Amino acid sequence: MHQLTYGDIKAATDRIAGRVRHVTLSPVDPGAMRTAHRDPLDERPEQPCEVWLALEFMQHTGSFKARGAQNFIQAHREAGTLPDAGVTIASGGNAGLACAWAAQQQDVRATVFLPAAAPAVKVAKLRGYGAEVRLGGSEYAEALAACEEFAAATGALASHAYDHPLIAAGAGTLLEEIHQQIPALDTVVVAVGGGGLFAGMATAAQHHGIRTVAVEPENCRALNAAIEAGRLVDVPVDSIAADSLGARRTSQMALAAAQRDGVHSVLVPDGEIVRARQALWDHRKVAVEHGAATALAALTSPDQHGPNRDLLTRPATAGRSYRPGNGEKVAVVLCGSNTDPADLVHRATEH
Repeated sequence: MHQLTYGDIKAATDRIAGRVRHVTLSPVDPGAMRTAHRDPLDERPEQPCEVWLALEFMQHTGSFKARGAQNFIQAHREAGTLPDAGVTIASGGNAGLACAWAAQQQDVRATVFLPAAAPAVKVAKLRGYGAEVRLGGSEYAEALAACEEFAAATGALASHAYDHPLIAAGAGTLLEEIHQQIPALDTVVVAVGGGGLFAGMATAAQHHGIRTVAVEPENCRALNAAIEAGRLVDVPVDSIAADSLGARRTSQMALAAAQRDGVHSVLVPDGEIVRARQALWDHRKVAVEHGAATALAALTSPDQHGPNRDLLTRPATAGRSYRPGNGEKVAVVLCGSNTDPADLVHRATEH
């Protein structure tokens, strides 16, 4: 297994410079976030925490996935390992869209495999990015098998939604951009599905001495379960955010990153994810997917029983919220916006 390093993140940052949108940071109103109880041993003057929202949902294709896809294709082009058959992936979600977009940007063929019942809107989006879409089977596993057969038969380069060092390194470039704008950043809060974004962000964050808070839905806890077990395990997937965070198993890269110092695991209930997503709409008219709202829910969820917030490395069990400390500077990644905003607008009109 490739051990993801900060050098991988730096190489990706240089490789995709000018090919992706630079992330915009938006400060949260002072006093809007709950803070941790004051440490009696903290002799510093009392200061409010500072929280920024990293608006990565404004990235190409509507999610951070564009970074990894661009890095993946560009790295293979530089190495001369990009085949005439192009790239292929099995994904109707953000990873598939990003792969198709990056391939179009690089004038590379992309073949995307989806289950036969894939929503027409996703198929249309993929074709809009110039991808050849192949439908077959009733579930993702069958689409993945067809994708693998296609890659073996044609020599097409198989991409992955999250479990590849070039994909994870590309995602980690987001932390570099955030740190560039907030050099004194203490903590970054990020939602975790398969773990590509987390692995890249945590690897870069550790280099800069920044804490990473890994947030998962209570019933989509592939990374948290792996931390507890000390190895990769399969978990049941049942969450409103499962469309983007519903990985049954995290990656070895993500677990390795989670086992380093400065990582804190948080699990949030679906109800708090829904509330955080609605709050973003009500107060900022921002419509994000439930997976993106999961990160914010860690800061807005009410305090519940869980380990002390100072337990920051290899927690046996996860906290239920994250409370910034005295003067702490925090960035919360809003990672994607590929969602139907109809329910947000509907709820807002009911108020």
